[in-house]
Formats: sequence, C-alpha cells, structure tokens
Amino acid sequence: MVHPNLTLCVPRVSSGQDPHRPVLTTSEMPSQCPANHVLIKVDRFGFSANNVTYQALGEHPHFRYFDFNDAPVAGGVSPKTHGLFPVWGFATVLKSSHPKIYEGERVYGYFAPTRYLLLPVSPADVNKHAFYVPRPHLPADRRPYNQILRCAADPQYTPNPAIEDLTMLYRPLFWTSYWCEDWLFSSNYYGGASVFLISSASSKTAFCLAYLIKKRISRGEFDRSIRIVGLTSKGNVGFTTRLGHYDDVLEYGSFTSGDAFQGRGGDNKWIYVDVASNDSLNKQIQAYFALPYSPRIAACVALGLTNLSPGDDSIDWSTNTFTASPPPDAAPMSQIWPKFENFFMPEWLNVRKHQLPVSEIFARQNTAWAALMEDCKGWVRMERVYGGAAVKRAYEEVAQHGLGPDRGLVWSLWDEDEGKKWVSSHL
Repeated sequence: MVHPNLTLCVPRVSSGQDPHRPVLTTSEMPSQCPANHVLIKVDRFGFSANNVTYQALGEHPHFRYFDFNDAPVAGGVSPKTHGLFPVWGFATVLKSSHPKIYEGERVYGYFAPTRYLLLPVSPADVNKHAFYVPRPHLPADRRPYNQILRCAADPQYTPNPAIEDLTMLYRPLFWTSYWCEDWLFSSNYYGGASVFLISSASSKTAFCLAYLIKKRISRGEFDRSIRIVGLTSKGNVGFTTRLGHYDDVLEYGSFTSGDAFQGRGGDNKWIYVDVASNDSLNKQIQAYFALPYSPRIAACVALGLTNLSPGDDSIDWSTNTFTASPPPDAAPMSQIWPKFENFFMPEWLNVRKHQLPVSEIFARQNTAWAALMEDCKGWVRMERVYGGAAVKRAYEEVAQHGLGPDRGLVWSLWDEDEGKKWVSSHL
C-alpha cells in the first residue's frame, strides 16, 4: 500500500504569517529516484528546544536552517513562504540509485518532519559508516549536518526502539554540550575558574554540559572544588535538582541569595554559560558582578538559544570565531563583563580535526556516548506521538505553552500501527 506523503511546514517570518501556526501538507510519495539519490522513509524523529531554535533561526543568514530541505509545493505552501525545521531521526532507505547504498538500510541523520524524503548523495562521498548529502549552497562547516549515518556500522547505534528514542533526544544536544566542554577545557577552564554559572539549567543542553564537567572532575582531570551553579525558573527547580548534575540550583528571581553568591570575590573566577539568551537575566547577572567584592567573570559563553523566537535578530554572529588555543582570560569589554563568545559546534569541531586524529575523536565520542546511555535512563519521561494530525497539535501545544524539561518528545507522521509495524520489522 502506498501512503501519501505528509509534511509539517512552518511559515517563514518573511512571509508575514504567524510562524507558530504550522501547516500539514499532503502530497504524493516521490515516484522517481534519480541517479545518485536515496528515497527514505522517516520513521520517527525527536523534538526539543533545539528544534524551536532551528525554526527561530531558519532564515538567519548565519544559520540558514530552512536551507537544508525545501518545503513542498502543495496546499498553498511553497519554499518561498514556508520552511522545514530540521529534525534528528531514524529512517529506512526505500529506494537507492547509488550502487553502494542499499534498500532496507537503517539510517540516522538530519532530516525533515515528513514521511518521505528524497535526498541527493555525493557520489564519491560514501563509505561503510556514512554517506553525505551535497549542499554546496551552505558553508563547508555544515558538513556534520549533511552526514547520514548507516546504523549497521555505527558504533553508537543500538537496535532497540527505546535506545533509538534516547538517541534522537540526546545525540544532537549532547554533542553540542560535549564539544563546548572540550573547548572550555582546552583553556584549562579559562585559567582555572572555580565556579560555572549556567542559565536555563533545566534544558538538556545545559544539564548535559554540567554532567560532562562533573564527569571530567570525577576522572581527576580538574580540581574537585569547582562548583556548578544552575539557574532556572521556580517550577523547574525540583526537576533540575533531582538530576544531580549541579551543586546548587537557584531560581532566576532570587539567585543572588544562594550560598555561591555570598562569599567575597577574592581570586575566584567564574565562567558564565548563557543557554537562555535572556537579556533581562543577563542584566541582573551583570549588575551583581559589578558590585564591590564580587567574584570576577572570566568568560561569558553563549550556548544554545532557548528563549529565541522566530524573527529574533538580537544575536550578532559576525565576529564569531574559534582559535586552536582559547586564551586563559578573554579580552574584556570592561573590567567587569567580558564580551560574549558564541559557541557553534561545527566551527570548533573543525579546529579539533586539525589537532586530533579522527580515530581519537571517534574513540572519545564512543566512550562518552556509552556512558551517557547508561547514565541518562530516567532523567526524563519519554512521550511518543503518532500521526500527522496529532503531531501538528503537539507542535502547536509546544509553541503556545513551551516544553517542560522533564519530557522527551519523539514524533512520527505515521499512524501508530503502521509506524510500530515498520520499525519492528527493520530492527
């Protein structure tokens, strides 16, 4: 039985439409598979605050998330008026016109919220581990997002639906946190910072960063006296505390009353990692560190943008660069508040590929991933949503009410029976 294609599209800000009102389009399944293409069936994909960021930055000239896959021309939708926010998910190859990619293969990659996706393949860029989608219109450092992993040869893959769900939830977020921590540690945490202050502490990007810092400390690679302080909203304090990744979890509205903020500054140096991108919060934090005898901020790092909305152009990426050896102390804008450094994983990973053998990068990642898969069970409550109409409603709910940190969402545009039947037959 041939099923129609369903695709969840979101209006572009430039179209003048409400970007939070998605459109579910219906079109025919692609019938042709041109030379050096694959037709994949997107079985399930994860949805998190990262996907909200992808939408918010869909037309941003630095990120261009809507340029990875074009919206269909169907039902009043077109690539000019709508975009597809990227999703990390699992899929199955239905058709292949490349001789080294086979029908029935299980793959993982940066897809679109759709049932079927026709993708070109770089003819000479196929190996046993992965193949690549050519996107010459995007910067070269986007290559990690063009990679389609072949699960049969992926050391981080486990053929189990529950582990697949955890993979879709954590893999894209975890590697952002992992390489950010690696970047920070390459400077010896900016010359020996004693406190990490992390906003949006309940978000997965934030608490994975805290988890990784704790892991490094437990391995004896840094001073055990370092403290990790998380800031979050009142309603998320309980969840964030129960994770156990932070030494202190404080509310946004009263964080300066916390123990970590009571001592005199002395030689203490703090690193502030801003995951929330909240100007009001940043002004409160800046005001505290402007007080006499306050600790010194050694670095301010922008990591993730959990408070962004579509059309927000408040982040300046024009001067965003990474060097092989970040200095122990960032050049300050003033004596009190250093300039924000915007972390973007592909740029730092490109630096590390010139410093480390690829085999060592893979080995480090495999070790870190295996530990995460053991440790993360029970951190959040997994929720699956099946069917086009249900996914559209779930998206509208998240757009209107936000996403609680204790929930892990996995969506499928296939109806439940069809989705489960197909997945079980291909694992």
